[in-house]
Amino acid sequence: MVDYGALAARIGALTEGERDAVALMATLACEIHHSDDRFDWTGFYRVTEPGILKIGPYQGGHGCLVIPFERGVCGAAARTGQVQRVADVDAFPDHIACAASTRSELVLPVFDAAGEVIGVLDIDSDQPDAFTEEDAEALAAILRETFARG
Repeated sequence: MVDYGALAARIGALTEGERDAVALMATLACEIHHSDDRFDWTGFYRVTEPGILKIGPYQGGHGCLVIPFERGVCGAAARTGQVQRVADVDAFPDHIACAASTRSELVLPVFDAAGEVIGVLDIDSDQPDAFTEEDAEALAAILRETFARG
């Protein structure tokens, strides 16, 4: 399991003073991905136009290039502004299989200082039911601290 306190402190130190969203996403994707073996693919999809997510910084194999808000787990997180914790991706309606190895997924909306969704953090696992509520809460707190600074 992840030591989220240590992860948050490391990310805070690495990103102190940085405001560029892509630089922040790249740093978080790397740090989060390497913090736990459950995390098979870790990355961001950015809102690039209304209703559209495009691939951003990530760690792991190739991701999907474009995801509309109406499709998949990432689209649901962007559309609703709510965390999506999916124990079995095959049971999720309209799941987009960017990688055949994905069994479970955790997607968190990323908000800027104004409260607007600017993207999503997508973490895939090749293990079923890999994510806990603690994962979701701790990662949401890290995202708030990093992106909603203003």
